[in-house]
Amino acid sequence: MASPHLDAAYNLARWLTRDPHDAEDVLQDAYLRAFRFFGGFRGGDGRAWLLAIVRNTFYTWLEQRGRRQSEVAYDEATPGLHAAEACADQGLHGTDPAQLLLRAADQQLIESALLKLPLEYREILVLRELEELSYKEIAEVVGVPLGTVMSRLSRARLQLRHQIEAMDQP
Repeated sequence: MASPHLDAAYNLARWLTRDPHDAEDVLQDAYLRAFRFFGGFRGGDGRAWLLAIVRNTFYTWLEQRGRRQSEVAYDEATPGLHAAEACADQGLHGTDPAQLLLRAADQQLIESALLKLPLEYREILVLRELEELSYKEIAEVVGVPLGTVMSRLSRARLQLRHQIEAMDQP
């Protein structure tokens, strides 16, 4: 049941940890927890259930390391997603090189802005915009009421817009 959701689980872990190696550690722990507690799964959306485990595992991992969100460093030289890979994944092989370069630059700008958001906003945006979860599914994953999801998403989008505008100015 968890295998079809491996990419989504890793994607969430990578955006939360901001590091591919740490994401792999979190994901491994999350899958062990999912396996251990699979008997408690009562049906429903397996993807949301697994992403909730990944999220909770990340917060446990973060707490065990004694780090707070503000202390997790972001290295602009190694962004969480590589823009060239993102373009290739979107089937842009036959596109004009200048367009590829612009798309990669836009992707990197958005990615950098997203990684600078507070964790509670970043996770909401990743779940909604990248993983395309419904508001109800996000509420299940994050463990907050539906209204909180909507307000956080609104604030997250606004902060992301402000980050992009600030970074885009010379």
